[in-house]
Amino acid sequence: MATEKNIEFEQFPVAGIRLGIACAGIKKENHKDLVLFELAEGTQTAAVFTQNAFCAAPVTISKKHLLESTPKYLLINTGNANAGTGEQGLTDSLACCEFVASVTNVKVSEVLPFSTGVIGEYLPMNKFLPAIKAAYENLSEYNWENAASGILTTDTVAKAYTRSVTIHNKNITVSGIAKGSGMIRPDMATMLAYIATDAKIHKSVLQNCLLEAVNNSFNRITVDGDTSTNDSAILMATGQSGIELKENSAELVMFQKALTDICEELAKEMIRDGEGATKLITLAVTGCSSEKEAKDVAYTVAHSPLVKTAFFASDPNWGRILAAVGRAGVEDFDLSKVNIALDDVNIVRNGEKSSDYTEERGQAVMDKSDITIYIDLGRGDKDIKVWTCDFSYDYVRINAEYRT
Repeated sequence: MATEKNIEFEQFPVAGIRLGIACAGIKKENHKDLVLFELAEGTQTAAVFTQNAFCAAPVTISKKHLLESTPKYLLINTGNANAGTGEQGLTDSLACCEFVASVTNVKVSEVLPFSTGVIGEYLPMNKFLPAIKAAYENLSEYNWENAASGILTTDTVAKAYTRSVTIHNKNITVSGIAKGSGMIRPDMATMLAYIATDAKIHKSVLQNCLLEAVNNSFNRITVDGDTSTNDSAILMATGQSGIELKENSAELVMFQKALTDICEELAKEMIRDGEGATKLITLAVTGCSSEKEAKDVAYTVAHSPLVKTAFFASDPNWGRILAAVGRAGVEDFDLSKVNIALDDVNIVRNGEKSSDYTEERGQAVMDKSDITIYIDLGRGDKDIKVWTCDFSYDYVRINAEYRT
């Protein structure tokens, strides 16, 4: 028997994971900007990274170290992405791993580095060693919420979520933290996510679990259509609950659901906290002939500046949605089969304005902070769900002032 429930975050750490936080002063003084994860012996680790060809130095080093060793420490810094920094960036990222190794007495390849922040600037290396020592001394299994704050950049709120799953009258815990607010789109977005469980899961099975969860969460969000150089999602399984989840088992299905739900919640929190965002918009596209077609429609609408600014203004200008659907590149498009709704308000039926639609009903939906756009093409059984947000004045201000 297996059951699951959501639980208050700070009360349920993950056995086998300790976290330490320090103020390195990388971009701002007296600001939590360095986080160290310690993974207990035997922890299995899975990872997914950005698909941006211009990936950052820490991504390159992390990929290399994952092939060479089983990770024992993760080091995350904010305020500087260490991207676009060439050979010096690789040297600096490796040096950060060497600092951790010297403090913790592990192999350099057993450390995975992660960075987020401004692209094109070198890491201030003189600040890392003392901060790493401070983070190591701060290690605690109860530091998840502090770590959630310590990985933020332009985010305005920390993002953390925990779920407990009961299997055969024993509990396993799944806990995750993430950061992400702008430069967000599929292929991971500008985000870092760290998720851990005390279940015992084989590394190859764990990797498949992470891929499925990411594809249905972090790869289904978009703020502005930009993909970052540093995106990373890490899943750690310590095995310290004593509960082993085997491939193709009913218990693994329960774990997968909990993992995907956590990733989805973290992903939606990124959109709610999108730079300058005032609305969470869910795009539910159905009736498509292929998954690609569903994606093309969903992201064309999600990336439309005209649609996004209309939502910011709470303007029920549904013509912008219809126009975006029409330019999504759907072959043999039949407008007469298209139905569109805002929440429970039909705006387009059979390709034209719904007979029961009124501006007042549309306005009532647009005034909400969470809105779902339903788009049915009426041509197949493929569907997709994507989360996005509106474009506000503050999005332009935040990104215009990012380096100042």
